[in-house]
Amino acid sequence: MAVRAAVLPAIGSPLEITEIELPDPGPGQVRVRLAAAGVCHSDLSLSNGTMRVPVPAVLGHEGAGTVLAVGEGVTHVAPGDAVVLNWAPSCGTCHACALGEVWLCADALSGAARVHARTTDGTEVHPGLNVAAFAEETVVTASCVLPLPEGIPLTDAALLGCAVLTGYGAVHHAARVRPGETVAVFGAGGVGLATLQAARIAGAARIIAVDVSPAKEELARAAGATDYVVASENTPREIRALTGKQGVDVAVECVGRAVTIRAAWESTRRGGRTTVVGIGGKDEQVTFNALEIFHWGRTLSGCVYGNSDPAEDLPVLAGHVRAGRLDLGALVTERIALDGIPAAFENMTAGKGGRALVVF
Repeated sequence: MAVRAAVLPAIGSPLEITEIELPDPGPGQVRVRLAAAGVCHSDLSLSNGTMRVPVPAVLGHEGAGTVLAVGEGVTHVAPGDAVVLNWAPSCGTCHACALGEVWLCADALSGAARVHARTTDGTEVHPGLNVAAFAEETVVTASCVLPLPEGIPLTDAALLGCAVLTGYGAVHHAARVRPGETVAVFGAGGVGLATLQAARIAGAARIIAVDVSPAKEELARAAGATDYVVASENTPREIRALTGKQGVDVAVECVGRAVTIRAAWESTRRGGRTTVVGIGGKDEQVTFNALEIFHWGRTLSGCVYGNSDPAEDLPVLAGHVRAGRLDLGALVTERIALDGIPAAFENMTAGKGGRALVVF
């Protein structure tokens, strides 16, 4: 059966909205009709070569929808079930999984190399980050499908698949923000806005949002920011001025640029924690001297997928949504059709908006 999809024909090429032929789900697979898919900066990074995937590929990794059919052996979901797509399923057997660090699973992206579908001329197409959510329907391995808890709008639930898991996990798992601490969040895109909400849920006393765009201040404050700083070379100084000249307890970087990582580090108090969520290119080099590492006593850490276990964290997030503490809709600044993705990429490159959501 042919479905419409956004296909990346080659690294650096524009996306093509075209039809692909999906196979029926085989053993251990699930076919899902997408309700919505978020347009994440990682999709842009895949398209421009910052991150590498086999091409041609259907991009999109943040999605939710309804199960249409299941293959042999699939028992945890059934046709008609509402589900969230998990783009980084853990194998449960590698070294990282054995340590309980499922977000570092060695085999999480192994499915990206498989043949996912074919174009109408027979060209093989891969699933960009396992789930190929930029399509009306997709076929994924069963481990990529998580039942959606009751009481969550199916369209907005797409954001749980990446932005919210990442932002919430960065605060609660990686940085381990404690009530009363001060937090700075660098970048007010989809993940940054989710991080601001997570810091508010964690009970942070002061939450400082930092972004290059003055236009994002209203979005950031609605998400929980108590202060807003327009990014400049003076950002660390401004943040110290807001925190009694100390710096914040925790800085979370959601951009993935060397200059932003360095600014987040310099904005953190002595003994504080700097957590890097943003995915940067290998040419983004960050430098530190040995004396400052000793003197400041800060912790600098990476964060993959929020250091989350989606199966465990999804019910927790759903509880926050139902209680009104987490507002998924507030993360969305634009609802678009499939052919609106290229324009959404342009907006992300220009630093505009929060999360664009493809609604099918």
